[in-house]
Amino acid sequence: MRFSVLLPTRNRLQFLRFAVETVRRQDVDDWEIIVSDNDSEDDIAGYVASYADPRIRYQRTDRFLPVTENWNYALAQSRGDYVIMLGDDDGLMPGYFRAMTDLVERFDHPELIYTSGYLFAYPGVLPDHPEGLLNHYRNGVFFGGAEEAFRLDARLAEKVAFDALNFKMTFAFNMQYSLISRSLIDRLRPLGHFFQSPFPDYYATIVMFLKARQIVVEPRPLVAIGITPKSYGFYLFNDRESEGVEFLNSLAANDLPERIRRVLLPGTNMNTSWLVAMDTVATNLGPQPRLRVNYRRYRLLQMLRVLRAFYRMPEQSRSDVQQLRARLAWHEWLLFSAMLGGLAVTLRVGPRLQGAVRGVVRRATRRIRGSLEWQPGTSKQPLRTMLDVYEAKVGSR
Repeated sequence: MRFSVLLPTRNRLQFLRFAVETVRRQDVDDWEIIVSDNDSEDDIAGYVASYADPRIRYQRTDRFLPVTENWNYALAQSRGDYVIMLGDDDGLMPGYFRAMTDLVERFDHPELIYTSGYLFAYPGVLPDHPEGLLNHYRNGVFFGGAEEAFRLDARLAEKVAFDALNFKMTFAFNMQYSLISRSLIDRLRPLGHFFQSPFPDYYATIVMFLKARQIVVEPRPLVAIGITPKSYGFYLFNDRESEGVEFLNSLAANDLPERIRRVLLPGTNMNTSWLVAMDTVATNLGPQPRLRVNYRRYRLLQMLRVLRAFYRMPEQSRSDVQQLRARLAWHEWLLFSAMLGGLAVTLRVGPRLQGAVRGVVRRATRRIRGSLEWQPGTSKQPLRTMLDVYEAKVGSR
């Protein structure tokens, strides 16, 4: 049984080399790495050639592709029986392939294996954790207190997928948590490309949870997702999301169907790309009673996002407030105006009341979206790179 590791990359050779090393140091040899170089200026070709290992295969695009196209390009080059997608700043943990081999055999070749993982913020990424941070992230409500792998009930898999269409995050959609069988990839071909929408992992994960014939859940953290100073996560956590959109080269509003453009609101690209991904799921899978996108909840989340931004940076957020009010229905306008008016009063009073209001807005957002959103904790050990994480083998819970 061969494993394919997809590694799309662009101008991040300093991180890519760590991701490759976490694969090379595994104790199972039947794997391949597809390094899909998205028109980089770094000498990634020379780096791959230096290994002289036929299992590490280099592919280069002829232009800077949107992230979704590059992911599909990488997938098309792969030959393995099971596939995992890593970012070039991510990594596998020791024994990943051995653990996956055991699960494939024990559960009779499941179509999808979904694991727990670590989140690793490099030093200088999170403002509140300048020395870096490593946390074990229990990334699904279905993990519960489980310590052993188990089959996920099909009804529960369907429920958490429908939650995503309803803008509730009850499990994480990051592609790194999924090991995907070639049989599932082939079965989904009638829907078009395996990866679709500006957030291809959101789309693919929800489709897999709805369509996979057997899903196995592994609660052990067997992957680590990196957040580096050159990543979308960095821009998101540092209030520079527009730069993150440019970094991904993914979302062009003019290319969206009219049904989407009608409901778009300013706020955060995270919610808008989530919306497009869910709309694509609903469109591709066809009419079903519960397969509907909750546009109202999307718009409410965007209203709350603009409100939070206005609280932190009133002057910089006035344009978003004006654009938002112009696009709201009358009942939405009344609600937002009431919230904005209450916020304007608190901005004139002491910091204690301001903090209370900020907490109310934050809790309201979590209540609407679900409580699974990662809240950075503390890290017990100083770690500088993904290879340090691999060698440490443990993270704080």
